[in-house]
Amino acid sequence: MPHFKLGTATALCALLLTGGCNKSEPPRDSAGDHLTKVRVGYIGITCEAAIFSAVENGFFKEEGLDVELVKCDWSTYKDVLALGGFDVTYHLIMYLLKPIEQGLDVKFTAGVHRGCLRLQTASDGNIQTAKDLRGKRIGVPGMGTPPFIFATRVLKTNGIDASKEIDWRVFPAGELGLALQKGEVDAVADSEPIGTLLLSSGKVRNLADQATDPPYADEYCCAVVVNGKFLAKNQKAAAAATRALLKGAKWVEANPAAAARLSVEKKYLASNPELNTLAISHLHYEPSVSGGEEAVKSAAAAMKNAGMLNPSTDVADLAKNSFVHLDGVSDEWLQTLRVDKVPGGQAASGQELRVAAECAASWGKVNVASCCSAETK
Repeated sequence: MPHFKLGTATALCALLLTGGCNKSEPPRDSAGDHLTKVRVGYIGITCEAAIFSAVENGFFKEEGLDVELVKCDWSTYKDVLALGGFDVTYHLIMYLLKPIEQGLDVKFTAGVHRGCLRLQTASDGNIQTAKDLRGKRIGVPGMGTPPFIFATRVLKTNGIDASKEIDWRVFPAGELGLALQKGEVDAVADSEPIGTLLLSSGKVRNLADQATDPPYADEYCCAVVVNGKFLAKNQKAAAAATRALLKGAKWVEANPAAAARLSVEKKYLASNPELNTLAISHLHYEPSVSGGEEAVKSAAAAMKNAGMLNPSTDVADLAKNSFVHLDGVSDEWLQTLRVDKVPGGQAASGQELRVAAECAASWGKVNVASCCSAETK
């Protein structure tokens, strides 16, 4: 396997999750005393670019909000949200549906982006389709993570009982490619940017791609989510925060390279801007209210069908109770929303291929905490 210099690999291919749960406020002027306070939770990962862009471009302030960021880690994220440690964020629908079924008081309000997840196998292996995975070993970044849930859905669609007919193997997200290369697993379930980096190496191919394959391609993986108690007391602020995040999503779609640089330069996450651009460019930041609502319905139905929700759960009721429509947040409003394209904000010609090729040189060693792997510590 080609050797990749450690310094280059570390600088180019590391997206590190940092622990803790603390409040931090971005620079702003002191004229915001009249603004409504809203606390936005984040972890510090690639796909949160719409949060960072909304803060830095003043979209929260445009909506009459004084934003405070609350940084958490994966291990406490759902608990902090449930206990009211922050008011709003956006996150993976599939990651939250089971907790909502169990009583987590949060509501989805709009879809933010699509295309996080993939199921992949070695390009020179004997596995041709997902149906060939019965009895095989699949590597995941953790049981219950979105890649695991996505793979379970794909397997169920192909007639495979993931709880009985699959040997699940857990690896750190950045070591999934190495596990596949060493023959420790027959396939891996992963998320961006790892899926793109491994695919660019030419040594893996997709068995299922959430960004392109039906019925997943039109399903939003991440949606705005609001703490239920905050929503009950502050519906106008919840709507305003949702609009700010959706503006941020539109800005990211129009300016992926600028969003990637902003995320790194403002120290929201540790990464190389070019690698971050590569990852962001493969996520579809095309916000939609109806799309988010449909994703909650389809994900709930698929998760129950795959045995990940209780047999007695009424998925229609779960979906209905999980999503709320807010005043001033609609697809009609989104259609009228325009954001600026900034000079140099788009990915340069050939940039994605160049960065992917460099990282692919050490594809088995890429130490990347993926956008949506939802690893817990």
